[in-house]
Amino acid sequence: MEAPDRTAVVERLQRHGQIVLRAHPVNRRTGLVELLHFELRAARGLDRAALSEVTRDLAIMLSAGQDLDHALRFVVDGARGARVRAILGNVRDKVRAGSSLAAALGAEPRSFSKLYVGLVRAGEAGGSLPATLERIADLLERERSLSASLSSALVYPALLVVAAVCSVVLLLEYVLPQFVPIFEQAGAKLPAATRALMTIGAAIGAAGPWLLVGGFAAALVGGRLLTQPFYRAKTDRLLLRLPIIGKLMRETLAARLTRTLGSLLQNGVPLIAALGITRDALGNLAAAEAVDAAALATKSGAGLARPLAQSGLFPTRTIHLLQLGEEAAQLSAMALKAAQIHDEQARLMMQRLVALAVPIITIIMGFAVAGIVGSLLSAMLSLNDLAV
Repeated sequence: MEAPDRTAVVERLQRHGQIVLRAHPVNRRTGLVELLHFELRAARGLDRAALSEVTRDLAIMLSAGQDLDHALRFVVDGARGARVRAILGNVRDKVRAGSSLAAALGAEPRSFSKLYVGLVRAGEAGGSLPATLERIADLLERERSLSASLSSALVYPALLVVAAVCSVVLLLEYVLPQFVPIFEQAGAKLPAATRALMTIGAAIGAAGPWLLVGGFAAALVGGRLLTQPFYRAKTDRLLLRLPIIGKLMRETLAARLTRTLGSLLQNGVPLIAALGITRDALGNLAAAEAVDAAALATKSGAGLARPLAQSGLFPTRTIHLLQLGEEAAQLSAMALKAAQIHDEQARLMMQRLVALAVPIITIIMGFAVAGIVGSLLSAMLSLNDLAV
């Protein structure tokens, strides 16, 4: 059994009605290794794949008529990995001790978000926990699908950039310097183009370590500044205003907003409470401030769509669909419909960006390599002239 110490093991076994004769640690680590292992393990929760699988299995078991305790036991026994079993075991122990499922999940914030816990709490209150878990599993799978498609689309351009940089560095640092001794022995000068490229290579080689150190320091300072709400909001707002990347971010943000809001409303969560959970799920402080302002306006009876439109951060389509949902008293359905539209728009935009970025990177790489190879050829021709 995984537990922080022997006392926790004994207490857990006693709650299950077991009589503990002895309990001792296995493979105990000491010193710094134990501390690092504990910190890393404590900082990790369930990933998206494991969370989606666990939610789906739990929904299936509850839909089949199993009680919550037996369903959790099935999920714990079928979980992959000791870390997943330990987290789910903690949840099951709290449920068996009399806690609600939502409260037990809320005690594991690294694994279960506020959105997840809020949906489960609404499902428990409404007596529709199996259906709620099914919808949560669908929601998690859609989010994972969108994230996977965006990540996979960036793999090929990233590989092209790495290949281009490595090729240029190889030519500048290792190929061009081979011509220097030859020209020195012949008592001749390198061509002007070759000398210019070698100067650039030497400058990059000399400044490279300092650039790395400066970049690392800038990343640390920037990360520290972004922990402050003022700078984080400014940065998030600036990113959303960018010409191309900003539009993609707004589509993705709108999809997350409408999907989260629609799912919460569909499960019976009141609008104000749903907006509070949605705010935390956005991951963008500027958009979160816009949702806060919309929530205040909604409390005063001003509606939701118009205050969101005043922020200027969300696409026009989002505002129109939410306004239509408010007018037709179908806000949850229209929000989920908007989420589907924005998901598709984000996928299409990413495909177009990748389709445009690949030839641009290839052309730039071709020009760089062609320039270096041209300087090499001019140096070789100069050697032929010297031989003649």
